[in-house]
Amino acid sequence: MNIDEIIKKQRTFFISGATLPVKFRRAMLEGLYLSVKKHEKEIANALKADLGKSEYEGFMCETGLVLSEISYMLKNLNKFTSKRRVRTPLAQFPSSSYTLAVPYGNVLIMSPWNYPILLTLQPLVTAIAAGNTAVVKPSAYSPESSKVIEKIIKSCFPPEYVSVVLGGRRENAELLDKKFDFVFFTGSTSVGREVLRHTAETLTPAVLELGGKSPCIVDESAKIKLAAKRIVFGKFLNCGQTCVAPDYVLCDAKIKDELVSEICKEIKNQYTGEPLKNQSYGKIINEKHFDRILGLIDAEKTVFGGVSDRETLKISPTVMTDVKWDDPVMGQEIFGPVLPILTYDKFSDVFRLLADKPKPLALYLFTESKKRAEAVTSRISYGGGCINDTVIHLATSEMGFGGVGESGMGSYHGKVGFDTFSHIKSIVDKKTWLDLPIRYQPYKKGFYEKAVRFFLK
Repeated sequence: MNIDEIIKKQRTFFISGATLPVKFRRAMLEGLYLSVKKHEKEIANALKADLGKSEYEGFMCETGLVLSEISYMLKNLNKFTSKRRVRTPLAQFPSSSYTLAVPYGNVLIMSPWNYPILLTLQPLVTAIAAGNTAVVKPSAYSPESSKVIEKIIKSCFPPEYVSVVLGGRRENAELLDKKFDFVFFTGSTSVGREVLRHTAETLTPAVLELGGKSPCIVDESAKIKLAAKRIVFGKFLNCGQTCVAPDYVLCDAKIKDELVSEICKEIKNQYTGEPLKNQSYGKIINEKHFDRILGLIDAEKTVFGGVSDRETLKISPTVMTDVKWDDPVMGQEIFGPVLPILTYDKFSDVFRLLADKPKPLALYLFTESKKRAEAVTSRISYGGGCINDTVIHLATSEMGFGGVGESGMGSYHGKVGFDTFSHIKSIVDKKTWLDLPIRYQPYKKGFYEKAVRFFLK
């Protein structure tokens, strides 16, 4: 089927009411769970081919999180789809009030290449739970993963319910020219702007999960060895190609040397002395991004790593010091295994230094000071993050995940995601056995006016 046929059939299917029963949604989620489990080995092989991910990392960071999200939705589906009673003002007596989550209809999910399984199937899980039909567009940059996604979805769902559209820019452009009821996009800020421009023309609600330069702040009270261990994990996971990876470190000048030393030691501990030969260390997605990342590395400021292999598209974990804010590496989201280290003289400088920067998707703070943690979390605008760790905040269904400002709009995961893919209707059920005349013309002074003022004070 071409795209127009897919959309037409999905609209017809949705209008029929077939997706609304909770029993249907539950069956679809259970089928997806079984299919993901069945294709687990194929998923691992695809992630290895596209991104060099080990089977362990592929399950920990993608497949396992998809299964976890499905389990969460199955457990909570009845609660999420139920009416939620709310208090009714006395002025509306006699009546009852409630909110009800209803699906948008036909949704478009556009996903990126860096976590192709997770960032395609996780929003799809939420869309299904909320009762929508869906067109899924995985990235052309991760072709093997896209093939497995198509195979999984075709094995679970009829195309009038969920369909996969493969291809590149032409297919992306064609999809964005169509009218959907909701669009969910994960990817770069530049493409996000284009998505929002298209959705604005049709007044289609959209969620954008973007990125940005996520800072990692380390103060002098931090436990340096533990901080280094957790920074290395978050930064070099998936070869640095993680939207919430620490983009750079901003640390107290007094501890810079110790922190850099511990980070370099920890890279050796986690990735061995020859990371390019480590089979569990990933690769850059393609040659275009490989060359872009290499162009950000300043050999004179590199104190660790900087080694690359064009044949395997691998770049070793790299640490740069004495970096300035106007250096090329600070001019864009790195999205690769390069970690610049910048410093501040006093902690209050952090707020000034970050005040005029675009709002990042994540922020990480390593400190033993509760006062500083409270100041950073309340005064600096960013999507989400961690205190004394990195990236793990996105691995829970109990909290929403999303950006703010330049790093995105809207959020998902768990109940927040269910609400994101739903329209929350507000409904007053007014009773018919009594009809107070207070609100009707002709308006009367005296008792009626006093009653209105009493009810609405």
